[in-house]
Amino acid sequence: MLLDNYEEFSESQLKILERYVTNVSGHIFVLRNLPEVIKGALFSRYSRSNLGLRALLLKEFVGNNEEASFADIVGHNVAEDSNEVADQANAIKKAQNFYDRILDGYGDDSIGELGGAHIAIENVSMLAAKLLEDSRIGGSPLEKSTRYVYFDQKVNGEYLFYREPVLMTSAYRDIYINTCNMLFETYSRLIPPLTAMIDDKLPKDPGISKAAYTAALRAKVLDCLRGLLPASTLTNMGIYGNGRFFEQLINKLNVSNLAESQDIGKRMHEELSKVLPSFVRRAHPSHHTHKSFSQFFEAMETEIHAVTERNAHFAEKTEEPGVRMTSFDPEAVVKVAAALLFTHGNRGLPELLEHCKRLPEEELARILDAGCESRENRRHKSPRALEHANFTFEIIADFGVYRDLHRHRMLTQERQLLGCDYGFYVPKEIVDTDLEAEYLSALHKAKEVFNLIATELPEEAQYLVPMAYNVRWYFHINLRALQWLCELRASAAGHPNYRLVAQMMAKQVCQAFPPFERYFKFVDFDGYELGRLGQEQRKVEKQAKV
Repeated sequence: MLLDNYEEFSESQLKILERYVTNVSGHIFVLRNLPEVIKGALFSRYSRSNLGLRALLLKEFVGNNEEASFADIVGHNVAEDSNEVADQANAIKKAQNFYDRILDGYGDDSIGELGGAHIAIENVSMLAAKLLEDSRIGGSPLEKSTRYVYFDQKVNGEYLFYREPVLMTSAYRDIYINTCNMLFETYSRLIPPLTAMIDDKLPKDPGISKAAYTAALRAKVLDCLRGLLPASTLTNMGIYGNGRFFEQLINKLNVSNLAESQDIGKRMHEELSKVLPSFVRRAHPSHHTHKSFSQFFEAMETEIHAVTERNAHFAEKTEEPGVRMTSFDPEAVVKVAAALLFTHGNRGLPELLEHCKRLPEEELARILDAGCESRENRRHKSPRALEHANFTFEIIADFGVYRDLHRHRMLTQERQLLGCDYGFYVPKEIVDTDLEAEYLSALHKAKEVFNLIATELPEEAQYLVPMAYNVRWYFHINLRALQWLCELRASAAGHPNYRLVAQMMAKQVCQAFPPFERYFKFVDFDGYELGRLGQEQRKVEKQAKV
């Protein structure tokens, strides 16, 4: 039983604590009104102290204001004093040595996970956004959607795409700009006729609200045309991450070959240093930790590139779009069954594995059923035993699909450079219509220019690749994560292209391991014309009840 009121505080101390914790007497409470730099330092000291966190806050932070600058950092009412933001920044800088000493003396790298920040990153290319989202652990990104937002806007008469500095100072400057403009013009020009065409083909049902239908129709049109947008298209994104995540992300950005990524890394470090200085200090290019990482990374990349050059041409090159399950464990079924038995018993995993190998199919089925029969929807997570089955898939699909599926983090994935070698996606809605020729012409022109630039600048040429072109990547994923991915991405509201990839992965696993079919019961294998319609209608109905 948890006991409350186990610490004694004076009335004045309680008054202070009420501002910074949600409960001044209970065993469980949440910190509030504290900057991240104090939260991280407080937790790191907490792990090496006999004091409770509230007592520690009072003794070593509130009561150590001369060194910690606690009052200045926490501030009072910023709205009343416009100078307080500057004062707070100065106080953080003044106290940084104090916090660095605590972080270095009472913690390790994991202490960087105890403080976090929300950062907005605006007007960056979709190519750069993928690099930002590629750091999987400790960060939660959210990017501007190509499904709900039109990308046909102009600012000062110019479409919003990244003017890559190397390309802007090269002989390819004009042809790059002209090709990007052509892609945006085609995208913008096709929106009205495609909207009218789909509206005519799929008119609104009387029982569906106009708002829901309009939203679903817009999503359908933009899903069809997003393939025309080049990877240089500017987007906005927000990331919440902890200090350790940001340190590693900035390190990666700093060693990128792309100027945009380096610039983003520099600017992120500048802004995060205003709120998390102790957590990102080692990511500065002048810091010895970053210098060491940079040297390691450059040497490793050079070696990998060299061995790839020596070996890659011996392998046959496949170019057919689709999904291939390239590896799996033949004992996956019995390993999952053994793991299911492990938690509630007292036998070792190797012994349970041997036992399951001897079981008849009927008993093995009962064990596997125990891990899924009570699931009523996809949000009911399956037990960790499913993580004992692993699969590798190679996928060749359009860059838009990659962008959508890339968000999943409980797996290993790597892609190759964007290019135009594997064909492109043509939405069935424009096939055999007057719009098809213009769509195809734009993509073919983009490929011609890409091939020209890529011979000299292969990484920079990626900015020109339209989202409709296919890219090759792989997933290495366990059954539990795959179940979540397939059941989520195969839902009716999803883009038809990534729905197909999710469906194919689920089918291939079930074909190779029929006993695992029971774990994919919420994968939707049907097709839909206006996939978003049901979800938009439910949203309208919920709003009407408010």
